[in-house]
Amino acid sequence: MTHPSTQRTHAALGIALFFLIAVVGLFYVKWSPYYSRAFTAAQTHSIGQSILSGSGATPPAPSLHAALDYARAYGLAIWKALVLGLLLGSALDVLVPRHWVVRLLGGTGIGSVVTGGLLSLPGMMCTCCAAPVVTGLRQCRAAPGSTVAFWLGNTMLNPATLVFMGFVLGWHWVGLRLAMGLVMVVGLGWVLNRMSRAQNGDSGDNVDAAAAQALQAAAGDTEPDPRPVWLRWLRSLAGMSLRLLPEYIILVLLLGAARAWLFPAIDLSAVNTLAWILGLAVAGTLFVIPTAGEVPIVQAMLSLGMAAGPAAALLVTLPPISLPSLAMVAKAFRPVELAVLMAGVIVLGVAAGGVAIAMGF
Repeated sequence: MTHPSTQRTHAALGIALFFLIAVVGLFYVKWSPYYSRAFTAAQTHSIGQSILSGSGATPPAPSLHAALDYARAYGLAIWKALVLGLLLGSALDVLVPRHWVVRLLGGTGIGSVVTGGLLSLPGMMCTCCAAPVVTGLRQCRAAPGSTVAFWLGNTMLNPATLVFMGFVLGWHWVGLRLAMGLVMVVGLGWVLNRMSRAQNGDSGDNVDAAAAQALQAAAGDTEPDPRPVWLRWLRSLAGMSLRLLPEYIILVLLLGAARAWLFPAIDLSAVNTLAWILGLAVAGTLFVIPTAGEVPIVQAMLSLGMAAGPAAALLVTLPPISLPSLAMVAKAFRPVELAVLMAGVIVLGVAAGGVAIAMGF
């Protein structure tokens, strides 16, 4: 039997290694590139072309060529972050003690939701790249709302994206995005945690039932897995990659081909009507983009005459979730939880359109 002090040492080393990977990986993939990109945005008031249409005014007609072109452009933009997401998601399962995650994010109160949102701020990942980490958190029995707050916060509260947005679109758009992002992260996280408590029976202990069971099971473990840590990590990484990537790649190809159907308004003067706002809110919720990809998309659409209401709907709904990312986390949440999440994003996208119109954007 392993001595408790040895177990604590192994746990501390695992947590330290996880954070080392996270810090080094995020610095290389996110922090350093975005620092330089902020100066570009300030000087040129642009961070590149719209990934929807490139240098053209409209998305290409649906075809295999359009699908492959989009997949190539999207893949080049996100592959490093996706690899990092897979490494971190699998490392959670192997290096970080489960009871540690449960104590931090297993609660079903508002405090756990806020913690999840705060932990997302350094990540700055797109919704698909954060999905493996979300899967890892749920495998470690983090509560649904806390995990969703972490997931949504990566995109909606991304500090780099907010800075880019201010220099490219204007700081009034940053205020709108930040306000809606806070409501989305905290509000939808709280709703999902309340749903979890209702499903498992609200005992008043403010802890998710599944998380509590995992914590009790972890407390009863006296002997760690005897396999070498590198082998367990490799098996976890391979299993997660095989589960998540195939359908993700297929859905990205399909959405890339269907751009012209999802966004017919890119070459039109979309007006401030509920039909336009709702239609683009739904399209934005389904479509997949890289980190900060919504900024040049909205910039291009505004330059082509799109009204503020539909543009605001896209600004709020394009980043947080997508059809591919929902497929990646489908086994980590109940279908009703994902349905509520989708509905909440769409509703907040419509609300953002209304606010933009009311404030005269």
